[in-house]
Amino acid sequence: DVLGLALAWAAAAMARRQPTASHTYGWGKATLLAPLANAIVLMVFSGGLAWEAIRRFSEPPSIPAIPVMVVAAIGIAVNLGAGWLLHSGHGHSHGGSDLNRRGAVLHLMADAAVSLAAVLAGLGMWWLGWEWLDPTTALVISVVIAIGTYGLLRESFAAAMDAVPGHIDQAAVEAFLASRPGVTAVHHLHIWPLGAGQTALTAHVVRPEAQDEDAFIEATASALAERFGIGHATLQLERGQACQQPCRPVGGEAASAPHHH
Repeated sequence: DVLGLALAWAAAAMARRQPTASHTYGWGKATLLAPLANAIVLMVFSGGLAWEAIRRFSEPPSIPAIPVMVVAAIGIAVNLGAGWLLHSGHGHSHGGSDLNRRGAVLHLMADAAVSLAAVLAGLGMWWLGWEWLDPTTALVISVVIAIGTYGLLRESFAAAMDAVPGHIDQAAVEAFLASRPGVTAVHHLHIWPLGAGQTALTAHVVRPEAQDEDAFIEATASALAERFGIGHATLQLERGQACQQPCRPVGGEAASAPHHH
Protein backbone atom coordinates (compact mmCIF):
# COMPACT_ATOMS: atom_id res chain seq x y z
CA ASP A 1 0.00 0.00 0.00
CA VAL A 2 2.81 2.38 0.89
CA LEU A 3 4.63 1.42 -2.32
CA GLY A 4 1.55 2.21 -4.40
CA LEU A 5 1.06 5.62 -2.81
CA ALA A 6 4.78 6.38 -3.11
CA LEU A 7 4.66 5.60 -6.84
CA ALA A 8 1.65 7.86 -7.34
CA TRP A 9 3.20 10.69 -5.33
CA ALA A 10 6.55 10.44 -7.14
CA ALA A 11 4.80 10.47 -10.53
CA ALA A 12 2.76 13.55 -9.58
CA ALA A 13 5.91 15.30 -8.37
CA MET A 14 7.79 14.46 -11.57
CA ALA A 15 4.89 15.68 -13.72
CA ARG A 16 5.30 19.17 -12.23
CA ARG A 17 8.90 19.44 -13.41
CA GLN A 18 9.55 21.82 -16.28
CA PRO A 19 10.53 20.54 -19.76
CA THR A 20 14.24 20.30 -20.52
CA ALA A 21 16.36 20.09 -23.66
CA SER A 22 16.30 16.29 -23.44
CA HIS A 23 12.68 16.00 -22.20
CA THR A 24 10.93 18.56 -24.36
CA TYR A 25 7.42 17.41 -23.40
CA GLY A 26 8.26 17.45 -19.70
CA TRP A 27 7.84 14.55 -17.28
CA GLY A 28 4.09 14.08 -17.41
CA LYS A 29 4.45 10.57 -18.80
CA ALA A 30 5.36 9.45 -15.29
CA THR A 31 1.65 9.71 -14.43
CA LEU A 32 1.00 7.04 -17.08
CA LEU A 33 3.76 4.68 -15.96
CA ALA A 34 2.95 4.87 -12.23
CA PRO A 35 -0.62 3.52 -12.57
CA LEU A 36 0.71 0.73 -14.79
CA ALA A 37 3.20 -0.20 -12.07
CA ASN A 38 0.46 0.10 -9.45
CA ALA A 39 -1.84 -2.20 -11.41
CA ILE A 40 0.93 -4.80 -11.76
CA VAL A 41 1.69 -4.61 -8.02
CA LEU A 42 -2.00 -5.05 -7.20
CA MET A 43 -2.27 -8.06 -9.50
CA VAL A 44 0.76 -9.66 -7.85
CA PHE A 45 -0.70 -8.85 -4.41
CA SER A 46 -4.01 -10.40 -5.43
CA GLY A 47 -2.28 -13.57 -6.59
CA GLY A 48 -0.25 -13.79 -3.38
CA LEU A 49 -3.38 -13.33 -1.27
CA ALA A 50 -5.19 -16.06 -3.19
CA TRP A 51 -2.24 -18.43 -2.83
CA GLU A 52 -2.06 -17.91 0.93
CA ALA A 53 -5.85 -18.33 1.24
CA ILE A 54 -5.79 -21.64 -0.63
CA ARG A 55 -2.88 -22.86 1.51
CA ARG A 56 -4.81 -22.04 4.70
CA PHE A 57 -7.86 -24.09 3.72
CA SER A 58 -6.01 -27.28 4.68
CA GLU A 59 -4.71 -25.83 7.96
CA PRO A 60 -6.87 -22.93 9.17
CA PRO A 61 -4.78 -21.02 11.74
CA SER A 62 -6.01 -20.08 15.18
CA ILE A 63 -6.60 -16.33 15.01
CA PRO A 64 -7.36 -13.96 17.95
CA ALA A 65 -10.61 -12.55 16.58
CA ILE A 66 -11.09 -9.44 18.75
CA PRO A 67 -7.64 -7.83 18.11
CA VAL A 68 -7.97 -8.61 14.40
CA MET A 69 -11.39 -6.93 14.23
CA VAL A 70 -10.22 -3.82 16.10
CA VAL A 71 -7.06 -3.31 14.03
CA ALA A 72 -8.89 -4.05 10.77
CA ALA A 73 -11.65 -1.56 11.64
CA ILE A 74 -9.00 1.12 12.19
CA GLY A 75 -7.51 0.17 8.83
CA ILE A 76 -10.88 0.60 7.11
CA ALA A 77 -11.31 4.10 8.56
CA VAL A 78 -7.78 5.18 7.65
CA ASN A 79 -7.91 3.84 4.10
CA LEU A 80 -11.40 5.14 3.31
CA GLY A 81 -10.51 8.55 4.74
CA ALA A 82 -7.27 8.75 2.76
CA GLY A 83 -9.05 7.57 -0.39
CA TRP A 84 -11.77 10.19 0.03
CA LEU A 85 -9.21 12.97 0.52
CA LEU A 86 -7.20 11.84 -2.49
CA HIS A 87 -10.27 11.54 -4.71
CA SER A 88 -11.98 14.78 -3.69
CA GLY A 89 -8.89 16.95 -3.54
CA HIS A 90 -8.12 16.93 -7.26
CA GLY A 91 -11.34 17.71 -9.14
CA HIS A 92 -12.06 15.63 -12.23
CA SER A 93 -9.65 15.36 -15.14
CA HIS A 94 -8.81 13.06 -18.01
CA GLY A 95 -5.57 11.41 -19.03
CA GLY A 96 -2.47 10.57 -17.01
CA SER A 97 -3.21 12.45 -13.80
CA ASP A 98 -6.60 10.74 -13.54
CA LEU A 99 -5.12 7.28 -14.10
CA ASN A 100 -2.40 7.98 -11.56
CA ARG A 101 -4.95 9.08 -8.97
CA ARG A 102 -7.15 6.06 -9.74
CA GLY A 103 -4.18 3.75 -9.16
CA ALA A 104 -3.51 5.28 -5.74
CA VAL A 105 -7.20 5.26 -4.76
CA LEU A 106 -7.54 1.64 -5.92
CA HIS A 107 -4.66 0.68 -3.63
CA LEU A 108 -6.44 2.30 -0.68
CA MET A 109 -9.79 0.72 -1.55
CA ALA A 110 -8.16 -2.70 -1.95
CA ASP A 111 -6.57 -2.35 1.47
CA ALA A 112 -9.91 -1.25 2.98
CA ALA A 113 -11.60 -4.27 1.37
CA VAL A 114 -9.05 -6.63 2.90
CA SER A 115 -9.61 -4.97 6.29
CA LEU A 116 -13.36 -5.37 5.91
CA ALA A 117 -12.90 -9.05 5.11
CA ALA A 118 -10.79 -9.38 8.24
CA VAL A 119 -13.55 -7.78 10.35
CA LEU A 120 -16.22 -10.08 8.92
CA ALA A 121 -14.03 -13.16 9.26
CA GLY A 122 -13.08 -12.20 12.80
CA LEU A 123 -16.73 -11.72 13.70
CA GLY A 124 -17.69 -15.11 12.29
CA MET A 125 -14.79 -16.88 13.99
CA TRP A 126 -15.47 -15.18 17.34
CA TRP A 127 -19.22 -15.72 17.29
CA LEU A 128 -19.60 -19.04 15.45
CA GLY A 129 -16.13 -20.56 15.61
CA TRP A 130 -15.89 -20.81 11.82
CA GLU A 131 -12.12 -20.88 11.24
CA TRP A 132 -12.64 -21.45 7.51
CA LEU A 133 -13.94 -17.87 7.18
CA ASP A 134 -10.37 -16.57 7.25
CA PRO A 135 -9.19 -18.19 3.98
CA THR A 136 -12.62 -17.92 2.35
CA THR A 137 -12.92 -14.15 2.75
CA ALA A 138 -9.29 -13.69 1.70
CA LEU A 139 -9.90 -15.70 -1.49
CA VAL A 140 -13.04 -13.71 -2.34
CA ILE A 141 -11.26 -10.40 -1.77
CA SER A 142 -8.33 -11.47 -3.97
CA VAL A 143 -10.74 -12.13 -6.83
CA VAL A 144 -12.50 -8.79 -6.28
CA ILE A 145 -9.18 -6.92 -6.31
CA ALA A 146 -8.06 -8.68 -9.49
CA ILE A 147 -11.31 -7.81 -11.27
CA GLY A 148 -11.17 -4.20 -10.10
CA THR A 149 -7.53 -3.85 -11.14
CA TYR A 150 -7.97 -5.27 -14.64
CA GLY A 151 -9.56 -2.09 -15.99
CA LEU A 152 -6.75 0.07 -14.61
CA LEU A 153 -4.14 -2.33 -16.00
CA ARG A 154 -5.71 -2.25 -19.47
CA GLU A 155 -6.12 1.53 -19.57
CA SER A 156 -2.68 2.32 -18.17
CA PHE A 157 -0.99 -0.09 -20.59
CA ALA A 158 -2.86 1.49 -23.51
CA ALA A 159 -1.84 4.97 -22.35
CA ALA A 160 1.80 3.92 -21.96
CA MET A 161 1.66 2.61 -25.55
CA ASP A 162 0.45 6.03 -26.80
CA ALA A 163 -3.08 4.85 -27.60
CA VAL A 164 -5.74 7.49 -28.27
CA PRO A 165 -7.13 8.55 -24.85
CA GLY A 166 -10.45 6.89 -24.10
CA HIS A 167 -12.31 10.19 -23.70
CA ILE A 168 -11.38 11.32 -27.24
CA ASP A 169 -13.12 10.11 -30.41
CA GLN A 170 -10.44 10.13 -33.12
CA ALA A 171 -13.05 9.91 -35.89
CA ALA A 172 -14.76 13.01 -34.49
CA VAL A 173 -11.45 14.87 -34.37
CA GLU A 174 -10.69 13.89 -37.97
CA ALA A 175 -14.16 14.98 -39.08
CA PHE A 176 -13.71 18.30 -37.30
CA LEU A 177 -10.37 18.95 -39.01
CA ALA A 178 -11.85 17.98 -42.37
CA SER A 179 -14.70 20.45 -41.87
CA ARG A 180 -12.40 23.43 -41.32
CA PRO A 181 -12.46 26.17 -44.00
CA GLY A 182 -10.52 25.29 -47.14
CA VAL A 183 -9.55 21.77 -46.04
CA THR A 184 -9.70 19.12 -48.75
CA ALA A 185 -7.93 16.23 -46.96
CA VAL A 186 -6.59 15.15 -43.58
CA HIS A 187 -3.93 12.49 -43.11
CA HIS A 188 -1.19 11.33 -40.71
CA LEU A 189 -3.48 12.10 -37.76
CA HIS A 190 -2.01 10.98 -34.44
CA ILE A 191 -3.43 11.57 -30.94
CA TRP A 192 -1.69 10.39 -27.78
CA PRO A 193 -1.55 11.19 -24.05
CA LEU A 194 1.36 13.16 -22.64
CA GLY A 195 0.40 12.41 -19.07
CA ALA A 196 -0.68 14.76 -16.27
CA GLY A 197 -4.01 15.29 -18.07
CA GLN A 198 -2.40 16.58 -21.28
CA THR A 199 -3.01 15.31 -24.82
CA ALA A 200 -1.02 15.89 -28.01
CA LEU A 201 -2.02 15.79 -31.68
CA THR A 202 -0.20 15.94 -34.99
CA ALA A 203 -1.87 16.01 -38.41
CA HIS A 204 -1.24 16.90 -42.04
CA VAL A 205 -3.98 19.16 -43.38
CA VAL A 206 -4.35 19.85 -47.11
CA ARG A 207 -5.56 23.39 -48.01
CA PRO A 208 -4.82 24.11 -51.68
CA GLU A 209 -6.19 27.65 -52.01
CA ALA A 210 -6.02 29.18 -48.54
CA GLN A 211 -3.67 32.04 -47.63
CA ASP A 212 -4.53 32.54 -43.95
CA GLU A 213 -2.22 29.86 -42.54
CA ASP A 214 -1.36 31.52 -39.22
CA ALA A 215 -4.96 32.45 -38.39
CA PHE A 216 -6.15 28.97 -39.42
CA ILE A 217 -3.62 27.19 -37.19
CA GLU A 218 -4.37 29.41 -34.20
CA ALA A 219 -8.16 29.07 -34.52
CA THR A 220 -8.00 25.31 -35.11
CA ALA A 221 -5.65 24.69 -32.17
CA SER A 222 -7.93 26.72 -29.88
CA ALA A 223 -10.99 24.78 -31.06
CA LEU A 224 -9.22 21.44 -30.51
CA ALA A 225 -8.40 22.46 -26.95
CA GLU A 226 -11.93 23.64 -26.25
CA ARG A 227 -13.85 20.78 -27.89
CA PHE A 228 -11.62 17.80 -27.27
CA GLY A 229 -9.20 18.82 -24.51
CA ILE A 230 -6.20 18.55 -26.86
CA GLY A 231 -3.77 21.18 -25.62
CA HIS A 232 -0.71 20.33 -27.76
CA ALA A 233 -1.71 20.42 -31.44
CA THR A 234 0.82 20.50 -34.27
CA LEU A 235 -0.65 20.98 -37.74
CA GLN A 236 1.31 20.67 -40.98
CA LEU A 237 -0.40 22.56 -43.80
CA GLU A 238 -0.01 21.30 -47.37
CA ARG A 239 -0.95 22.82 -50.72
CA GLY A 240 -1.17 19.64 -52.76
CA GLN A 241 -4.48 17.98 -53.57
CA ALA A 242 -3.01 14.54 -52.79
CA CYS A 243 -0.48 13.06 -50.40
CA GLN A 244 2.49 10.74 -50.40
CA GLN A 245 0.85 8.20 -48.10
CA PRO A 246 -2.77 7.00 -48.28
CA CYS A 247 -4.91 9.87 -47.01
CA ARG A 248 -8.58 10.62 -46.62
CA PRO A 249 -9.87 13.45 -48.84
CA VAL A 250 -12.96 15.26 -47.60
CA GLY A 251 -16.04 13.56 -49.08
CA GLY A 252 -14.04 10.95 -51.00
CA GLU A 253 -12.16 7.65 -50.81
CA ALA A 254 -8.53 7.22 -49.85
CA ALA A 255 -6.00 8.36 -52.43
CA SER A 256 -2.27 7.84 -52.86
CA ALA A 257 0.05 10.12 -54.83
CA PRO A 258 3.07 12.36 -54.20
CA HIS A 259 2.19 15.40 -52.09
CA HIS A 260 3.53 18.94 -52.21
CA HIS A 261 4.20 21.22 -49.22
